[in-house]
Amino acid sequence: MLEGIVRDSIGKRASKSLKRDGYLIANIYAKGFDNINAAFKVNDFIKAMRAKEDLPFEVSVGGKTYRVIVQEYQKHPVTNTLTHVDLRVVQDDVVSKYLVPVKVTGVAKGLKNKGILVQSKRRIAVKCAGKDLPNDFTLDVSDLDVGDSLLIRDIPVKEGVSIILDGSVAVVGVTSAK
Repeated sequence: MLEGIVRDSIGKRASKSLKRDGYLIANIYAKGFDNINAAFKVNDFIKAMRAKEDLPFEVSVGGKTYRVIVQEYQKHPVTNTLTHVDLRVVQDDVVSKYLVPVKVTGVAKGLKNKGILVQSKRRIAVKCAGKDLPNDFTLDVSDLDVGDSLLIRDIPVKEGVSIILDGSVAVVGVTSAK
């Protein structure tokens, strides 16, 4: 579990000193929930993100444990280091919008026929309760030939989960090389 501290002051000077000490500035929020200004060690946060198996993960801030997802993050434009992260609390009984990652498995037939695999959607917006939140959408592309694609309507979803995007939007496709 990722351990963090509660930030007492939220000013620019305090944030800069925390960043200098190796902390990542974070906001934890949810609907009907008081915002928490927190800070995590950058290296601990990165290790926790790489080691997590589920989309929601647990953080401990101020003696309380929260089940959260990464809503948004910001990186430094030159050094590419994390500077800020927004964490949203996953509430089991509240219906909300989430971004679920797409994982592609298999080798497409079209790659042998001089095609290129193009993944146009990395994350798909869904609307569901926190208890129904899928970890990812796994798509098998082994049957795709040149000119074929998988659309949003081809993705199997479990009950209680609805995809917000239009059904005709392509997620993964094989195009011909030029």
